[in-house]
Amino acid sequence: MTNPAVMACAALALWALDGSNALAQVPKTFTLKFNHALGPKEPYHEGFLKWAKAVEQRTKGGVTIEVFHSAQLGREEDIIEQIRQGANVGQNTDSARMANFVPGIAVMNGPYFVETLEEVAKLRKAPTVLKWQEELATGFGVKVVSFNWVQGYRHFFTNTPVKTPDDLKGLRIRTPPAPIWQESVRALGAVPVVMAFGEMYPGLQQRAIDGVELVYNNIPGGRFHEVLKVANQTRHIMLVNFEVVSAKWFDSLPKEYQDALVEEADRAGEETSRQILKSEADVKQQLKSRGMTINKEVDLAAFRKAGDKAYEILKIMDARNAAHKEIGKK
Repeated sequence: MTNPAVMACAALALWALDGSNALAQVPKTFTLKFNHALGPKEPYHEGFLKWAKAVEQRTKGGVTIEVFHSAQLGREEDIIEQIRQGANVGQNTDSARMANFVPGIAVMNGPYFVETLEEVAKLRKAPTVLKWQEELATGFGVKVVSFNWVQGYRHFFTNTPVKTPDDLKGLRIRTPPAPIWQESVRALGAVPVVMAFGEMYPGLQQRAIDGVELVYNNIPGGRFHEVLKVANQTRHIMLVNFEVVSAKWFDSLPKEYQDALVEEADRAGEETSRQILKSEADVKQQLKSRGMTINKEVDLAAFRKAGDKAYEILKIMDARNAAHKEIGKK
C-alpha cells in the first residue's frame, strides 16, 4: 500500500528538481555601461548606439550596452581604473592612455603613424599590435574590444596661419594628459598644455591656451569656431580610438557573446569612420560659412620630419618601425 505522505514528498522533490533545472536553463544576461567624453551630436555617439543595438539583437538580449555621452560616468582615467578592477564598464579611449601600461602601443597615436583606414585595418593582424593587446589584457586587466574607430585627422586650430613647425613656436596648444600627445605637440613646434576636453572653450576665451589640435568634427560640436579663426590642415595624427572593457568581465561572457561584442564593434567602427572622413568636406564648408579660414598651405614634409622627434624622445622608434614593417608602410 502506497503511503500518501511518501508520494507527496517524492512529488515535491521532483518539482523542486524540475524548477532547479528550469532556472539553470535561463541564460544569464550581461550589461555594459559604456562611457565616452564626446557630445550627443558627435558621429561617434551615434556609432556607439548602433553597436549597442547590433549586439543586443545578435545576443537576443543577452548583452545590453548602455551608452553614456559627455563623460556622464566620470573622467576617462577613473573609468579605466574601474575597468582594471573588473567593473562592467567600458570606455572610448586611445593608445596614448593605454601606453601608461604598455609603452610601445603609444605609437598608434604618434605623428603620421597611419594615414588611411586600410592601414588601420592591417594593424588588426600585425603581430606587434596583437602582442600589445595581450599584454594589456593579461597584465593590466584591460581588454581592447576594437580599435577600428577612426575619428579623423587631427589638425591645429589657431588664430594665426600655421604653415611650418616654426609657426607654432611659442603657441600654447591644448593636449590630453599622455606623454605621446605632449611630445607630439612639442616635436611639431608648439608648447603642450594639459587640459580636459570640457575646459578648452573657456581656456580659449581666457587665453590660457592659444589653440587646440582636434579633428574637424570636434569643432562645431564644441563651438570652437567661435573662439578660433584658422584650421591648419596638418593631418599630423590619424586619430585611432580604442573601445576597452574589463578583461575579467569580458572573460565571463559566453564565447558567442564575446564574438558579438568584438565583431559588431569592428563593423560599427568601420562604418562610423568612413562616414566621418566622408563628412569632413561638409564640416569644413560649414566652418567656412561661420568665418573660419581653411589653411591648406601646410608644409607636410617639414611636419613629418619634425614628428620623428616624438618617437625618439619616448624611445619607441623601434616599435613604430616594427609595426610599419608588418603592415607594409614605408
